[in-house]
Amino acid sequence: MTKLLISPAPHIHEAGSSTRRIMLDVIIALIPAAIAGVVIFGISALWTILVCVASTVLSEFLFNLCAGKKQTVGDLSAVVTGLLLALNLSTNVPLWQCALGGVFAMVVVKGFFGGIGKNLVNPAIAARVFLLLAFTGTVAGGAAPVADATSSATPLVTINQGVEAAKAISLSDLFLGTYGGAIGETCAVALLLGFVYLVIRKVIKWYVPVSFAATVFVCAFLFGGFDAAYALQHVLAGGVLLGAIFMATDYVTTPATGKGRVVFCIGAGILTYLIRRFGAYPEGVSIAILTMNLLTPFISDLTKRKTLGGVK
Repeated sequence: MTKLLISPAPHIHEAGSSTRRIMLDVIIALIPAAIAGVVIFGISALWTILVCVASTVLSEFLFNLCAGKKQTVGDLSAVVTGLLLALNLSTNVPLWQCALGGVFAMVVVKGFFGGIGKNLVNPAIAARVFLLLAFTGTVAGGAAPVADATSSATPLVTINQGVEAAKAISLSDLFLGTYGGAIGETCAVALLLGFVYLVIRKVIKWYVPVSFAATVFVCAFLFGGFDAAYALQHVLAGGVLLGAIFMATDYVTTPATGKGRVVFCIGAGILTYLIRRFGAYPEGVSIAILTMNLLTPFISDLTKRKTLGGVK
């Protein structure tokens, strides 16, 4: 006789879905950005990726071992966290700081809160912000491409100076990623390939990342002199696409409903633009997503579907 399993709503299930399968799809979607990062920034980018992934996997394994918990390394979530952390860092960050970020993500953010599915914020985002605050000199800004080792300036610094200054930035360079920045954020083409793959595989909903990017575009368009090219530069430069596609779509730290996810992304998009324009850092994606992660329970409560026959 089969067992009757009872669990609280929502009851969401897709045929063939599992944590491992979803994480594997995310890894595959991130591969183009990782390859582009290595091509643009050289072998040091590969070392950053390897150290981040190794530190997250090893940290999860050792934490589960010491805590007497079931090993969860096989679900590949630690690999995804390490890969996302690496792609959010530049090759200017020393490898020991990359490893420290991986330990922080898996032990402090994920392990101490109960493991996968129980963390309040995205581990990779939290680790990136932790490193930014602790080691601002190395984490802020970005490395230069290997083809232009004379400068490590990122286009966001120029774009945030206004429309006139931004005219020096080529849209084609932003699409191809031939400029300074974090390893995985520069090549828009590679990130968009990952976006298409995840949508086709039904891992993410297309409108979630689009609502994030569209909000940044609208804010830059309205407050940047109604210049569409300038607004598009804000979307393509920095970590907007990386954050929108791969971190604002996290199942655990974002609202469960479609309406809630759109509200989440609109809020993150507005915060990103405000931090870029008025904040101390030229980039604001990580802090914006982290802030909205903390607001997710409230957004979920406000946008949850009413129970049939329940109080309105």
